[in-house]
Amino acid sequence: MRAAYFKEHGGSEKILYGDYPDPEPGPAETLVRVRACALNQVDMLLLDGRFPPPEGLPHVNGCEVAGTIESDTVKGFAKGARVVVFPGFSCGTCEYCLRGERTVCLRYGYLGAHKDGGYAELVRVPVPNLVALDERLSFEAAASLPLAALTSWHALVVQAEVKPGQTVLVHAAGSGVGSAAIQIARLAGARVITTVGSDDKIDFAKSLGAEAVVNYRTQDFVEEVRKWTGKRGVDIVVEHIGGETFEKSVYALTRLGVMVSIGSHDTHWGRMDLRQVYQKNLRVKGTNLGSITELTTVLDHVARGLLRPVIDRTFPLSNARAAVQYVLDRKQKGKVLLVP
Repeated sequence: MRAAYFKEHGGSEKILYGDYPDPEPGPAETLVRVRACALNQVDMLLLDGRFPPPEGLPHVNGCEVAGTIESDTVKGFAKGARVVVFPGFSCGTCEYCLRGERTVCLRYGYLGAHKDGGYAELVRVPVPNLVALDERLSFEAAASLPLAALTSWHALVVQAEVKPGQTVLVHAAGSGVGSAAIQIARLAGARVITTVGSDDKIDFAKSLGAEAVVNYRTQDFVEEVRKWTGKRGVDIVVEHIGGETFEKSVYALTRLGVMVSIGSHDTHWGRMDLRQVYQKNLRVKGTNLGSITELTTVLDHVARGLLRPVIDRTFPLSNARAAVQYVLDRKQKGKVLLVP
């Protein structure tokens, strides 16, 4: 098959396109012909070596995949059936899986991270990870949802328990996580303030439902949150940057507020003023995906027009290097996709 892969760590120049060994499905696995695959920040961490692929190099990135069943022996699916792939893998037998908490499985992993992913014509996936794709959704729309939108849904709806009338700070409106989180918070009846890295993303953020938008490069987002809330602070922060952003976000929260950490795209480290935590009775929660049931809920909301996938650009697989550089340059407003 043809694939975009890398044999050594670095920037977009390390992405190669060419022949790559066909994946060989094992027991309870099948092949999916990739019709669309979304890029994510975790792809960049894998590429530059901050999160080296556990199976080593060469490696094929790509966590979010929609496509068609390639095999004619998959129970419950006909050959050619349209599917979206749930990206998380778990063992199903450890103490956490048995408690129903599969995202903290002792052997948890992601498609495109712990195994070769969707920057390719074919991808090998466990049959239990297949989700039937509604005919109302395009492959491109579906591929924009399984990681970023699902994580945002789980962070806000399950972990933070967002409620009507609450205020939410969403970082990085132009990202897949940010563009989804704004919509999900608004769907729940909350008000949203968000951050962007350039003024040309302000109107974009407002079009998603953000009431206030802060350019974090030229404004102090904590001070802007205090102005927007009348010095009260927000009820919820969706944080996926790390570093200084993580450190400052605690100051943006009101008493009894919740900060949900769902990534560390800038740095894996972050400090926190513990006085803020115990004096304001804050909750700091982490999450790294959601369940297949939640994914079907997100897909249904999109099919019914309650949420919309935000797709910035689509690149051909053969031009994966340009797509990666586009994300590294932080130009995107929503999701960036590869199409074989």
